[in-house]
Amino acid sequence: MSRSAHPAGPRYADVLPEGHYIAPPTDLNALDPRVWARTVDRNADGVVTVGGVDVKTLAEEFGTPGYFLDEADFRARCRAWREAFGADADVFYAGKAFLCRAVVRWLNEEGLNLDVCSGGELATALAAGMPAERIALHGNNKSEAEIRRAVEAGVGRIVLDSFQEIVRVAHIAERLGKRQRVQIRVTVGVEAHTHEFIATAHEDQKFGIPLAGGLAAEAVRRALKLDGLELIGVHSHIGSQIFDTSGFEVAAHRVVGLLKEVRDEHGVELPEIDLGGGLGIAYTSEDDPREPHEIAKALRDIVHRECEGAGLAVPRLSVEPGRAIAGPTAFTLYEVGTVKELPGLRTYVSVDGGMSDNIRTALYDAEYSVALVSRTSTAEPMLSRVVGKHCESGDIVVRDAFLPADLAPGDLIAVPATGAYCRSMASNYNHALRPPVVAVADGRAREIVRRETEEDLLRLDVG
Repeated sequence: MSRSAHPAGPRYADVLPEGHYIAPPTDLNALDPRVWARTVDRNADGVVTVGGVDVKTLAEEFGTPGYFLDEADFRARCRAWREAFGADADVFYAGKAFLCRAVVRWLNEEGLNLDVCSGGELATALAAGMPAERIALHGNNKSEAEIRRAVEAGVGRIVLDSFQEIVRVAHIAERLGKRQRVQIRVTVGVEAHTHEFIATAHEDQKFGIPLAGGLAAEAVRRALKLDGLELIGVHSHIGSQIFDTSGFEVAAHRVVGLLKEVRDEHGVELPEIDLGGGLGIAYTSEDDPREPHEIAKALRDIVHRECEGAGLAVPRLSVEPGRAIAGPTAFTLYEVGTVKELPGLRTYVSVDGGMSDNIRTALYDAEYSVALVSRTSTAEPMLSRVVGKHCESGDIVVRDAFLPADLAPGDLIAVPATGAYCRSMASNYNHALRPPVVAVADGRAREIVRRETEEDLLRLDVG
């Protein structure tokens, strides 16, 4: 079939970005298990279910838009990461992906540690009962109040991000009569193949202290001299949505090189190394993420090989999956409002949410999948763009997708893999009310973050 006669429309080849993977699926009703949460399925009536509850029931009870989270899947992913790395390594869930008190309790019950990067995340962790010694505090510009609260609570580690912060944490710890366990975050000059705004290991960015020019080595010197600090290791994070571990190999080589310098200069072998997170998930059927056990083996092999070459004892390894746990476990459910066909181009499908509940498409050009979930359809596929209701032409949820040509107002569609960063980055743009997060398991659904109301919105407006 020629590209100019594609069933999606005569200008299909012109309206998709050059090199874009998308093509009409063979079955619009199929749900790729790589993209959808583990308990998601279609029932005998063709309605999608999660945790044994169908989306029509969920929409009726909780409304749309809403984030619907497969609790069993979330817990299973926690266990998979914990078991893959074993008792001689630490898995810190990166709370920035999505955090609430229910999630903190799940993490605690499943044996994971927690990484927070703000006072609010720390408050949530402590309020939900996460033991402070299993919490790590990140951030490139922690306030004195945040540091003080973390030290007072007894967090297991604070990751130092600058020379000023080395002194700041040390002085606060000394005033409180404590010795705070810390790691130094280093930027290793590795280019992870990701979007510029989520690449974090090149030197020209806000995070960490560069290895280049001996700056990281100087940071170690200063930290070792301060009585308020117990330097336990080095932290590195090379980016986000990474599928290839080769970047970690280069990062580990450079970090271990720093550990060797520290040993040779100070006679100290730092006992821990944290390689961060950033492992990718499947947003579309073209994505092919690696399983936790594969990642664990690859990272262990890299660290062991580098330490053996440097003549160092193998330090305790830490990793920080966030998206890799939360991302695949939820989908966002929308109701279709209008369907606007632009002949020869595409059809715009407007939903009752948008960039206020998923900013990632506008911010990162992120790609997502989408499916009609309130029924099945045998209609032809139509090239579609799923857009929101906000006053921005860039208010796009799914840039390019195929949906059934009989799609109509009132249908329910769902975007999978929205468990990470969507609710965390949600906003009140246009005074939109942020959607609820609903956990579904074993035939029961419950709000773990309730939907905002107009009263919530106006309560902050003191006039």
